Amino acid sequence: MDYTWRWFGPDDPVSLADVRQAGATGIVTALHQIPNGALWPVDAIRERQSMIAAAGLRWQVVESIPVPEAIKLGTSGWQELADIWAASALNLAKCGIMTICYNFMPVLDWTRTRLRHVMDDGAECLRFDRVDLALFDLFILKRAGAAADYNTETHAEAERRFATMDADARTSLTDTILAGLPGSEESYTLDGFRAQIGQYRDINAEQLRLNLRQFLQHVVPQLAPAGVRLAIHPDDPPRALFGLPRVVSTADDLDAIVQMHPDPANGFTFCAGSLGVRADNDLPAILRKHAARIYFLHLRNTLRDPVSALSDGVAGESFQEAAHLDGNANMAALVAEILRIEAARGHPLPFRPDHGHALQSDLRGPYRPGYSAVGRLRGMAEIRGIEHALKHLKTT
Repeated sequence: MDYTWRWFGPDDPVSLADVRQAGATGIVTALHQIPNGALWPVDAIRERQSMIAAAGLRWQVVESIPVPEAIKLGTSGWQELADIWAASALNLAKCGIMTICYNFMPVLDWTRTRLRHVMDDGAECLRFDRVDLALFDLFILKRAGAAADYNTETHAEAERRFATMDADARTSLTDTILAGLPGSEESYTLDGFRAQIGQYRDINAEQLRLNLRQFLQHVVPQLAPAGVRLAIHPDDPPRALFGLPRVVSTADDLDAIVQMHPDPANGFTFCAGSLGVRADNDLPAILRKHAARIYFLHLRNTLRDPVSALSDGVAGESFQEAAHLDGNANMAALVAEILRIEAARGHPLPFRPDHGHALQSDLRGPYRPGYSAVGRLRGMAEIRGIEHALKHLKTT
C-alpha cells in the first residue's frame, strides 16, 4: 500500500516534516488559494510540487479541483467551465500528477453538525446528528418544505433542542454546517445558502445524474489520452440533505457512474467512511466489483447510531467518526481486499488515513477538525499493522 497524507498547504498546522515522520511518502493536496472555476497554472503547480519534494515527499493525488455549481446544475456556460477544469487536470498531468479525487455533491461538500464531539476517553471526533441537522433546517435556515423531510419524532426533538440553545450554540451549529469544513470548496451565509438551494429546485436525482454524465462525457475524452485518472468521491453523508439530491451514495450509484463513460479514466475514490455510513453498502463487495476503477482510497471508519424513531428506522442517519479499527467497517477485511487488488495490478494503491480523532498533543494546540496529527498517525500505524500482519500470514 502507498501511504499518503492530506496536507492543506503552507498554513497547515501539520508540517511536511511531521508528515514524513508519520511514515507517509506521498502528499494529497490542492491549490486551495485558486478560486473555484479558475485555471491552475503549471507554474503554481510546480511551485507547490517543489515545496513538497524539498521535504522528501511527492505530490501524488490531487484532492481536489472543485467542480463549479454551474456544471452540477447544467446551466448556461457549464461547458466553458468544464474546459477550464480539464485544462487544470492536463496541467497537473504535465507535472506528472495523474490522479484527481473530486466530488459532485450539490452546494455543500462533506457535512457534519459537530466538529469537537468529546469521546469517553477525552479525545475529540467529528459527528453528524440528524436531529441537529433538522433543528438547523427547520428553525434556523427555515427552508421551505423542510418539514416534509422529517418524521414527527425528529421534528419534536429538534424543536425541544432548539428551545434550549443559546445564541452562541445556534451560531456554532450554523457555522459548522455553512462556514466550510477543512477541504470544503465553498462557505455560505444563511441567505447565500438559501439562494444556492433554490437553484436546485428543479434538479432531482435523475437530472443530477444526467449532469454528471454530460460532465464526464465532456472531460474524459480530453483527459484519458494524457493518462489522467478521475476518482469521484462518494457523498458524505451518503444521503440527500436539505432537499438536495445526491447520486454517489450507493453501490447502484457507482454502477451507474461506470455506465456514464466506458473509459477506465472514469474511476472512483473508495471512501470506507462515507460508503460505510449506509448499512446497505457492502464495502468489500464494492471493492471487488470496481477493483479496476479504484484509483485512491480513504481508509477511515464510522460508527452508526442505533436505529430509532429519530432515524426513521434507518441505520446511519446519525453517526460519528470512529477510531480506524473500531467502527462498523471491518478494516482488516478491506485491507485484505486492497492487497488482492494490488497483487493483481502489480503496483500499490495510494491511500490516506482520514478523519482521525484529536488526541494528546492535538488537543493542546490548533488543529483542523478531522485532520489532526496524532489521530491520523494512529490510524496510519494501525492500517500498517494490518497490512504487515496479512502479508506475514500469507508467507507462513
